[in-house]
Amino acid sequence: VEAMNVQPRFFAPLARLLHWLMALMIIAMLFIGAGLAASVSERHEWLIHLHKPLGIAILALVIVRLVVRFSTRQPPLPADLPVWQRLAAKASHVLLYALMLVLPLLGWAMISAAGDPVMLSSNLQLPALLGANAPLFALLRKAHGYLAYLLFLTVLVHLAAALFHGLIRRDGVLQSMTGSKD
Repeated sequence: VEAMNVQPRFFAPLARLLHWLMALMIIAMLFIGAGLAASVSERHEWLIHLHKPLGIAILALVIVRLVVRFSTRQPPLPADLPVWQRLAAKASHVLLYALMLVLPLLGWAMISAAGDPVMLSSNLQLPALLGANAPLFALLRKAHGYLAYLLFLTVLVHLAAALFHGLIRRDGVLQSMTGSKD
């Protein structure tokens, strides 16, 4: 019973693995998305073929990640952390998880509304979430783009907060996700 009350110093190994894997995937996805928005070259089709399956992989992994998060204990935030920073940390995590769920679903719905098949590979097609609808496609495309910018901004703030904890406060928050003892 005593061991049950001890707070962990580190996130569970699976939680750390998913965090770093998804961080790489999301950063790649943001660059791919920027390339899609900026390019009408022959690379556009190639980027689309990367973007769709990566988005669905992120959607699947964020669901796994939520299960891991709710089934394992997380290290506590430092006791001396100001209340506003605690609230900001919780709000930013909720926003990150929401965006990791919503953006792939929005992209899937957007492609469906365009009337295009949602192909993950040459022989794997997802069912359409919506029927073809050009005005809805335009709205979803705009929303997908704006939310991608919000995700980019949220990732930058998350990174800045991690560096603040690791380099300035040196309070163990960054180490709880890296798994390092220092």
